[in-house]
Amino acid sequence: MIRDFPLPDLGEGLTESEIVAWRVAVGDRVELNQIIADVETAKAVVELPSPYAGVITALHAAEGETVDVGAPLFSCDTGEADAGASAPTAGATSSDPPAAKAGQAAQAAASSESDAAADAAPGPNLVGYGAGAESGPKRRARRTALAADLVPPVPEVQAEAQQAAPTGSVSSARPAAPATDRTERPRSTPPVRKLARDLGIDLETIEGSGERGLITRDDVERAASALAMPVPDDVSSLTAPARAETPAETRIPIKGVRKHTAAAMVRSAFTAPHVTEFLTVDVTATMELLRALRDDREFAGRKVTPLTVVAKALCLAARRTPEVNSRWDEEAQEIVRFGGVNLGIAAATERGLVVPNVKGAERMSLGELADAIAALAETARAGRTSPADLSGGTISITNIGVFGIDAGTPILNPGEAAILAMGAVRRQPWEHRGEIALREVMTLSLSFDHRLVDGAQGSRFLADVGAILREPGRALTMM
Repeated sequence: MIRDFPLPDLGEGLTESEIVAWRVAVGDRVELNQIIADVETAKAVVELPSPYAGVITALHAAEGETVDVGAPLFSCDTGEADAGASAPTAGATSSDPPAAKAGQAAQAAASSESDAAADAAPGPNLVGYGAGAESGPKRRARRTALAADLVPPVPEVQAEAQQAAPTGSVSSARPAAPATDRTERPRSTPPVRKLARDLGIDLETIEGSGERGLITRDDVERAASALAMPVPDDVSSLTAPARAETPAETRIPIKGVRKHTAAAMVRSAFTAPHVTEFLTVDVTATMELLRALRDDREFAGRKVTPLTVVAKALCLAARRTPEVNSRWDEEAQEIVRFGGVNLGIAAATERGLVVPNVKGAERMSLGELADAIAALAETARAGRTSPADLSGGTISITNIGVFGIDAGTPILNPGEAAILAMGAVRRQPWEHRGEIALREVMTLSLSFDHRLVDGAQGSRFLADVGAILREPGRALTMM
């Protein structure tokens, strides 16, 4: 039976997703919960498992295409008998040859084993569909009822095989496709495939330099450079090399993470009354502490950075000024004050800005916080941040200092009361113990929602963060 799989809602009421990469092709046999595609929602790239076991008969969207939730994504031949089929059609008749009867018996046994395996298999890693939604005969009956009215698309190769097969014969294997119908796709990662699409590069024309022929970003960029700088026809033209003509404009579709971020920032800027305060702090003692921790066995292999210390200072300061760790509930006309800190860490990725958060950051030690932030950053750069990590944040940090920026006016993450931007650490003349000395200095920029945090509260919170960075030992007085 051919079953269509509609794109599910991948979380928080998202209405569409983009196909980043297919992991299967028409004619492939897939197992229950096998990953079939990488799809990009408005927040993250998600691996999509198959709720069926069978043979892929159709892919209804191409890579790079946006699909609405509920629209068919792919079709799968599960090998199950159609609910409307009669018993003589499904089984062997008295006129069937012995070989056909044996084949039908084997197919029936395989079908029973497949059903039993499907009932026992764990559900997929997405909620709301697949084997985990229901089990046993009830699940099979529901799927059969849903698919009874569908007209299954039959690939040409399968149709030709069926016409060529002897009447009454049954085969448990899918028809073999001609060697010219399918070729192996070039090996690359989803970000590299997206880069190739953006630059107009056909991956099949590139020889990968990575492990086992993997096509890397450098391979794509070299191919793009070769297209932009054509080889001259004769040696005389080398004296006046031709330049690739710069296009008058380039149009980039607004979709995925960038589309979501743009909508969220507009909503935040025009909903919450923003106020931003600045504080420049002598962080020499903090930097000396970080240098000392590099030689500490307890922190061996851990990436403890100024961001880690600022994150710890923020958690301690939020305990003294809980107003910064709250949310405005317009519908209920209530202020929701959070008991714990889910600390958002703004991360710039190839797909745009994402803000995954560390759950329960206030309970973590400095080393645990360093590990959690490093894991979030690595996952975000790989484009594998889960929807769960992107939701539920209560307050955020953005590290603009990594770009050499000193200060700014960050926009609040929607639903949060405050966001702290940390600038670059610069060595500059500074007053120290009554004299001018070269010190390491950082500027902090705090934006907050003036409905939730008034000027005095925001100033006290920012001053507490600055005090800990100025003298890390002050943290002991705030615990």
